[in-house]
Amino acid sequence: MKFKLKRGDIVQVIKGKDRGKKGRILKIFPKDGKVLVEGINFVKKHTKPKSVDRQGGIIQIEKPISISNVNFFCLKCSKPVRLGIKFLEDGTKVRYCKGCKEIIEGK
Repeated sequence: MKFKLKRGDIVQVIKGKDRGKKGRILKIFPKDGKVLVEGINFVKKHTKPKSVDRQGGIIQIEKPISISNVNFFCLKCSKPVRLGIKFLEDGTKVRYCKGCKEIIEGK
């Protein structure tokens, strides 16, 4: 599957327990349709001690969230918006904000 969101984009959660929080995309899982967002969807994991240097206990880790539950956060509009794709005169394909019609710069 192809998505309009890319790694490094700032997104805002629109559904779930972390609704309203913003974060940067760390990784995209296209086969599952999920994204790993920095600081979002923390869960507690119980671990057993494995080796001499790692102790057991309860740790907090970030889990992926469904891509349908996040929206791109436009810094110019300062609100979550949908993205569109258009071609410029020179033939390059770019993403743009559907709210303010500004072109989203890549990495």
